[in-house]
Amino acid sequence: MSTSYLFPAAPELLLILSGLVLLLVGSFKDHAAGARLVSTLALVTLAVAFFATIIVTPGAAIYAFREHFVLDAFAGFMKGVVFLGALGTLLIAQPYLRQEKLERFEYALLVLFSTAGMGLLLSANSFLALYVALELMTLPLYVMAAFKRDTFKSTEAGLKYFVLGALASGMLLYGISLVYGFTGTISFTALQDIYAAGDVRLPIGALVGLVFIAAGLAFKLGAVPFHMWTPDVYEGAPTAVTAFFAAAPKIAAMGLTVRVFAEPFGAFVADWQQIVIAVAVGSMALGAFGAIGQTNIKRLMAYSGIGHVGYALVGLAAGTERGVYGVLVYMTLYLFMTVGTFAVILTLRRRGQELERVQDFAGLSKEQPLLALAAAIFMFSLAGIPPLAGFFGKLYVFLAAVDAGLIALAVFGVLMSVVGAYYYLRIVKLMYFDAPPEPFDKTIEPELQAVLVVTTAVTALFIVFPGPILGTAQVAASALFP
Repeated sequence: MSTSYLFPAAPELLLILSGLVLLLVGSFKDHAAGARLVSTLALVTLAVAFFATIIVTPGAAIYAFREHFVLDAFAGFMKGVVFLGALGTLLIAQPYLRQEKLERFEYALLVLFSTAGMGLLLSANSFLALYVALELMTLPLYVMAAFKRDTFKSTEAGLKYFVLGALASGMLLYGISLVYGFTGTISFTALQDIYAAGDVRLPIGALVGLVFIAAGLAFKLGAVPFHMWTPDVYEGAPTAVTAFFAAAPKIAAMGLTVRVFAEPFGAFVADWQQIVIAVAVGSMALGAFGAIGQTNIKRLMAYSGIGHVGYALVGLAAGTERGVYGVLVYMTLYLFMTVGTFAVILTLRRRGQELERVQDFAGLSKEQPLLALAAAIFMFSLAGIPPLAGFFGKLYVFLAAVDAGLIALAVFGVLMSVVGAYYYLRIVKLMYFDAPPEPFDKTIEPELQAVLVVTTAVTALFIVFPGPILGTAQVAASALFP
């Protein structure tokens, strides 16, 4: 196999090979020292993979591994976002792992292997590659959810995630088998070519298979009605793991969903559009109303994530290049808002103990005004209040829906945004108008400070410098609509 044949998959190969090497490094090093060394090298590897993705992403699509793998502008853009999310969440995990005495070198390895799966997932050009990459992504996630193995909640989270994840994988495989049985191919390119004319109907069996595939993808997204695992796993998993779950895997799953619907089934928008609309409406409604009564901040973020998946799916429901462009912009901005929010959550401590209740935000502005300001920026942005980044994310997907004639869906999304603003503004009210019951720990680790500065700057200043994200997102979206 020539070097040029492997070149498109260079970032994923780097992550996998580095993971194997670091596995040996961690095994032969002292426990704590090995964990720190492996974590540092894993961070460097993720940074190199991010820049390698920028270098190897071509102007036109490149196919490899007998066309099971494709590297185009869309895959390159989404990989860059995912690698950035993995890098940021692994960085903010370091202080947490030290404080909770969870410093084990395996954590960084699980992040590397899962991220490699995400990269392969975004370049999948067949259902075979899709499934293999999906399992490579999710199997480490099951272990990470149960990483705090001495606690009941964490082990329960890992078990729930594994059992429900196996069910979702079974549904996905069943759907793939139906599509293969009724079309005779598992290749995205072949399916696209077969039905490119647009006047050929998708066989009814393949349409049923598409429904099962959509169900499996909805589970990976944490979207209604396959959201049931999300609040429990987010609450039970260690907070650093929850931050990773909320960022990288969710964005990778969204990228995969967009590719599956836009490429092999792109000619059948009318067939899958109603599925996406139903999932989007359910997710937006549950995300808006489900979070209102939550007292645990991680459960609140779980429902918030469900709602944001619904908003992003509004863009996909449009079935147009502009809709996909809106999804890419939305998920990129969502990454910075979410990682920043979890950096704030990981910073909040009293007497060395982590704080998980929403009420624990009370009085933060009086003791740590800059941290409270950053948290307020993230809350306002998640609520979609201008001129912050979150407003523009929603604006692009809603405009795409309006252009596609889905005016009712866009109006419903706006209404759910208004409802959802309540629980974000409630946190701001607690920080600025309530008194703290006890003093907060004043120390903020350097890793958390760095991530907070970057994420706050992107969220607050996107309106000033939107070009880098908007320009690359436009190129990426057009790659799916040549």
